[in-house]
Amino acid sequence: MLYPSIDSLMEKLDSKYTLVTLSAKRARIIQQSPASALEQSKSNKPVGKALEEIIEGKLSYDMNSNREG
Repeated sequence: MLYPSIDSLMEKLDSKYTLVTLSAKRARIIQQSPASALEQSKSNKPVGKALEEIIEGKLSYDMNSNREG
């Protein structure tokens, strides 16, 4: 089974689109500088590390912060 599971990730975010966008942006940052917010990561790949940061609560997204008006 994959870690973290999609079900556990969906409890942290509001949609799969948000999950993909947030993890992809964070993975690009991790790829440029390998420092992660986690002390130890199960994954060696940037996307896996980003997903682990989401599940641990180290990375989140506030929909209201991007609204214009």
